[in-house]
Amino acid sequence: MQQHIAVPSLEGRVRCSYINLPLINGDRLRTAKTLVDKAIKEKKVFSIQGPYPVIRTALRARGWVERRLPRPAFPQLRRHGELETEAYEADSSDGDGDEGERNDDGDDMYGLMSRLVRNETVYLYWTTKRDSIDCRSLRKDQMTNHYAKAGSFTTKVGLCMSLRNLRWFDTVDPDTFFPRCYKLGAEDEKQAFIEDFRRTACTSLLLYVAERYGGDLEWVRTGEMHDATFPGVSKPRRKHTNQRVGVSLIDNALHVCQEYLNSLEHCDIDVTLQTVPNLSEEQWKVFLQNYYLVIHEGVKIEVSEAYVELCKCMLVHMRQVCPQLETDGLCNIWIVKPGAQSRGRGIMCMKKLDEILSLVDGDLALIKDSKWVVQKYLEWPLLVHGTKFDIRQWFLVTDWNPLTVWFYRECYLRFSTQPYSTHTLDSSVHLCNNSIQKHFQLSPDRDPSLPEECMWSCSQFRSWLAASGRGYLWEGVVVPGMQKAVIQTLLTAQDSVEPRKASFELYGADFMLGHDLRPWLLEINASPTMAPSTKVTARLCPAVQEDTLRVVLDRRCDRNTHTGGFQLIYKQAAVEVPQYVGVNLLVEGTPIRRPRAAVYKPLIQSQPEPLSKSTSHYRSSLTASQFSSGKENQSEVQKRAWPIHLSRNATLQHSFTYRPKLRKRPHRLVLPSSCCVFPNPAELHPQKPSHTHVQPDQQRTRSNLPSIFCPNTSLDIISLRREQENTPSRYKLDKHPVSTSYPVLHKHQYLSRNHKRGTGTFQEKEGPKSS
Repeated sequence: MQQHIAVPSLEGRVRCSYINLPLINGDRLRTAKTLVDKAIKEKKVFSIQGPYPVIRTALRARGWVERRLPRPAFPQLRRHGELETEAYEADSSDGDGDEGERNDDGDDMYGLMSRLVRNETVYLYWTTKRDSIDCRSLRKDQMTNHYAKAGSFTTKVGLCMSLRNLRWFDTVDPDTFFPRCYKLGAEDEKQAFIEDFRRTACTSLLLYVAERYGGDLEWVRTGEMHDATFPGVSKPRRKHTNQRVGVSLIDNALHVCQEYLNSLEHCDIDVTLQTVPNLSEEQWKVFLQNYYLVIHEGVKIEVSEAYVELCKCMLVHMRQVCPQLETDGLCNIWIVKPGAQSRGRGIMCMKKLDEILSLVDGDLALIKDSKWVVQKYLEWPLLVHGTKFDIRQWFLVTDWNPLTVWFYRECYLRFSTQPYSTHTLDSSVHLCNNSIQKHFQLSPDRDPSLPEECMWSCSQFRSWLAASGRGYLWEGVVVPGMQKAVIQTLLTAQDSVEPRKASFELYGADFMLGHDLRPWLLEINASPTMAPSTKVTARLCPAVQEDTLRVVLDRRCDRNTHTGGFQLIYKQAAVEVPQYVGVNLLVEGTPIRRPRAAVYKPLIQSQPEPLSKSTSHYRSSLTASQFSSGKENQSEVQKRAWPIHLSRNATLQHSFTYRPKLRKRPHRLVLPSSCCVFPNPAELHPQKPSHTHVQPDQQRTRSNLPSIFCPNTSLDIISLRREQENTPSRYKLDKHPVSTSYPVLHKHQYLSRNHKRGTGTFQEKEGPKSS
């Protein structure tokens, strides 16, 4: 009976499982093996996740070999609503297949080479989402097309908060290129938005009065407004033809604007928190209701020419401090964005405060994560044939330290399908991204000269500008403005992004142009779409991908290689980055102990002890009775015991022992009114020449005196005072911890030369009278 022995599978035990390959041509296999060995030696193994056929083709043309990773090899992505990376226009779905190039047939050369490098190290990861690859697990020679922690400027909330710090990097005001933005999840941000909405309503009312009753607003604008009437003012709704609003509405608006100007000048520095605000909450509610009637419903205001001039004068002052006054418009429209979604989903335009707050407060999940963002809508944009558009501009970051930014020379415009109007807030009018506009039909009122695919290249837009005599503004205003906005945004986020050397990332920035062609940054998107959805993107998207590889790969081998449409616009000086210690800095310390009061214990001894080391061997031979006798006929031995420069005897009835107390910070000498400085006795009473020869150049200095007169900053000065009147020989010891250069005694304790002997503790010997 024939037995069948189970042979264990060899899969996973050998490096290349050639036995599993189908029968193929031997020459093809040897050729693939040669190409694979060369790619491994040159570290040219890549892996792609996502629809990037252009990148795959360009890498293969450069000798790279693809290692096809299975789907479980990439970490499971989070739900789309929780993605940190926001591809604003990611039209195409994420997937690993692209146009049949993932054919694993054995006759496919690329499929065969992919099997041969199944267990090799990948040196280039190209993914759609930054969370697909953990950059911290990569080696230094492995490249990826994303930077970690770049959400500080690629998310709506991150960009809103990041540009608040621009003042620390540049003197440019972010309000000059980024519309005002607030994070409604935070209570303080929410209150700031409410104040901004009310103040904008006041300025919009003044603009309306100046235009409607003044007849001209050209003094407000800095440039001409082509192909558009005054948005929001023409053809207003007039449902209440007989209703009128009092002039107090204008008075309140003027008062609020004046208070805002005073706050900028710090005129309200002395205003306390208990001060009553300009308008109460109930008054604000009435004001906004009347404002809606005037602006949105066409109700007239009882106004005179004097008020028109006041409004114009106030607008001149407000224009100097509010750079966005020219784009705010009249309807006070704000665009509300859920920060956790992309491709324009969930974005709405609203113009009433209570509706915005009710929408935000209704979604508790977004409030908890602080994901709601509200941004001022640009109501006076530049229009092309009466239609709104925005600009998609690419830029590439190849290093964060030093910050290196490459700007692409070409961009494209995206148009809406409907004519522009502020009377309708529909997304087909105000949202220009292709993922939204492709679902709408073209309006019959739309200008026929606009493209059906709702896209223009920058060359077509420049031709339109040149036809109106403003072709020079593209290179003089638009391009420099976009470049400055990109650089200043990246500078604010530089400290938040992990500066990995082997990484790079391509971003897509969305801009709008004001009626003076000044660019306004809307948002910055990571992983911008590269789908050839129109004829314009079919030409530009492959070109920008090819040029990206020229910068990040070809330029590493040859610094003089052609970089295509990318130009280097910013190269920062290298900055030494300290070691990363974490986001949250914790300061630890120990409590300060309360110092204990110093205890002074006087040590009274019956036998005298020396006051200092310099006189210890002299005073040892003298007794207390000999010092207190005061006899002038002292023995010759006792006279010799004292130093030759001593002019008189300073005696104490009782000798006390004290020790110097070291102090870290010596105190200054503070002499009370009852104290005086004891003079130098040698200067008051010159003494007779001594038997000891003194050098002629020897100077009489303070250091020549006994140690009792030498200054010591750490000694506790002893002062003497009588304890009782009937006991003249007993004195009480007082210690004064002061820093001084002379011993201090109280005035009433100073003993003169005529003082009766024996009644005091200090005696002196008169010297010879001077001739």
